[in-house]
Amino acid sequence: MRNDNVLKGGQHLRLSILDLVPVLKGFEPAAALEQAVQLAVAAEKLGYFRYWAAEHHDMPALGCTTPEVLLAYIGARTERIRLGSGALLLPHYKPVKVAESYNLLASLCPGRIDLGIGRAPGGSAQVSIALSGNFLENVRHLPESMQALTELMDRSFRIEGEPVTARPVPPVPPEVWMLGTNSKSAAYAAQFGTGYVFGQFMSDRNGPEVAAEYRQAFKPSPLGTRPRVIVAVGIICAETEAEATRLAAEGAAWFAPPDADGRANGKAAQPMPADEAPLRKLAAGTPERVKAWLEQLSELYDTDEFLVVSGIPDYALRLRSYELLARAFEGKRG
Repeated sequence: MRNDNVLKGGQHLRLSILDLVPVLKGFEPAAALEQAVQLAVAAEKLGYFRYWAAEHHDMPALGCTTPEVLLAYIGARTERIRLGSGALLLPHYKPVKVAESYNLLASLCPGRIDLGIGRAPGGSAQVSIALSGNFLENVRHLPESMQALTELMDRSFRIEGEPVTARPVPPVPPEVWMLGTNSKSAAYAAQFGTGYVFGQFMSDRNGPEVAAEYRQAFKPSPLGTRPRVIVAVGIICAETEAEATRLAAEGAAWFAPPDADGRANGKAAQPMPADEAPLRKLAAGTPERVKAWLEQLSELYDTDEFLVVSGIPDYALRLRSYELLARAFEGKRG
């Protein structure tokens, strides 16, 4: 099963999933991680193209600190769906270790691995210090880290004139993407030739404008020969408008990006019906209305793929939201 439904102008739309791996009330972290696995397995059956897991640190409500470990486990439970990080927080790590980890994944799951990169700390100032020392200094050196990662991926990296290879060398290298919410991340993606994911679900910026900046500045590289854009959106589907609005109101806090210290800042995205304000962070509605909203966004961004975040504080109802959305694009009723 594939999401190859034709949109206006003959364009095809791909649906993918970005999982924050929430640890919901009443659940232990181990149970929350098993829910992530179940979501990825179900996503493959429903025809979703990618499943990406987010990285956060020392945040009790979010369960994934090491996406590559979770993805390896999911890879053994799935067959076709692409698996990736959304995002691996590169300032915390040495590029060679990142390349080795994702090359190993790409060797275990050939042709299925994505390396999504982010610049955020992913937690409090204290845990950032524990992870990698001076985070701001590490962010300042991100261009050097990206250059090293590029060279490691195309096997041209050298130290003191001697080659260093990130092994194992996979049959198909990971796809590399930069995730962000502003022009800075778009500029990095363009400079290094990666794909770009704009996080509309947590940004106040004009996303189509940022995507256009990325395309205009894009430089082909070993990581990519052409610009590619995915948009991450907050979506909640239900059988009725009233139920979708209720679920969105209950789960809106999950869409609040953390403040500089990794704590929820209380500025959660407010739910809005799917046919109002196309650049909203979070849209709630019936599958038909959400489908129409995504078709509109596809034209605004000139993209054919969306990473869907569904912040419903109930695992069964979250899965139901993804099922309804997938079936809307199959032309079926839920």
